[in-house]
Amino acid sequence: MLPYLAVLLAAVCFGTTGTAQAFGPSDASSVSIGAARILIGGAVLAAVALVLRMRAGARSGIPAPTIPGSGARRVPSWLLLLIGALGVLAYQPAFFLGTSQNGVAVGTVVALGSAPIITGLLDWALHRRFPGAVWLVATLVATAGVVLISGLVGAGGTGAAGDSAAISVPGLLASLGAGASYAVYTLASKALLERGWTPESTMGSVFGLAAVVSIPVLLSTDIRWLATGQGLAMALWLGLVTTAVAYLLFGWGLGRLRASTVSTLTLAEPLTATLLGTLVLGEVLSGVAVVGLIVLAAGLVILAVPWRGRRSPAPAAGASS
Repeated sequence: MLPYLAVLLAAVCFGTTGTAQAFGPSDASSVSIGAARILIGGAVLAAVALVLRMRAGARSGIPAPTIPGSGARRVPSWLLLLIGALGVLAYQPAFFLGTSQNGVAVGTVVALGSAPIITGLLDWALHRRFPGAVWLVATLVATAGVVLISGLVGAGGTGAAGDSAAISVPGLLASLGAGASYAVYTLASKALLERGWTPESTMGSVFGLAAVVSIPVLLSTDIRWLATGQGLAMALWLGLVTTAVAYLLFGWGLGRLRASTVSTLTLAEPLTATLLGTLVLGEVLSGVAVVGLIVLAAGLVILAVPWRGRRSPAPAAGASS
């Protein structure tokens, strides 16, 4: 159960993002916040990977032979690293564009709801292995819960939800792009883990490269909010907790579970965000949203429970214990 719990805890960290932003300065742009988050978190992850490599010697972070049938054996590791970093960079602007075009409810449910489905389908296509009936049922149940929480069905979710206004097609495509970006960096990271990279070296390399590329993005925005106490506290929380700590847990779990399973488990993020919005920010949950919380939690339980006859996932080669 530990890999499942690690990913769920990572998702809880992810789910604090919205609440942290709510306590931050209102004049900070989404692009600027996202770039600062990746820069701080990526730098910390890279530093952790470097320290562990120096302590462990030359063994840490050196790729081992690829596991047969991984489906990525013909792709150079440097290219997998680049693909993963580009996926990390592409996620946030695509996500924020989707929410700005269609609202937080629609944008969030499309991005987070599509991510596990796209991940599972890509994993199936690349590795010629069906994620399993348990994953399919759990993903459908959990995604239904996300839809109910978002307020797209029934009386609404945590406040103003989707209304009768026309849905923006570019916004939907951006949200789907966010889900696809998540799938890309998850599968690229999984491929590196299967080549013998440690979780720390994988996350440190992917996010470290993303951090370097995010520097010009951050400098192109108004960064005066970083000089305020609120702004600095928000940036540190987003960088250290929702990125560095979260992705160390995420990488450790990813090394021991299928990418499709991990992607579905991270649907605990909207569950956490909704609960924090209610308990901390004073948002009011409708009856439909409460049902959505229960349905989403049920989907996660279905996936995490060790069902009889279900094989335990094999750990990735070289993954630390």
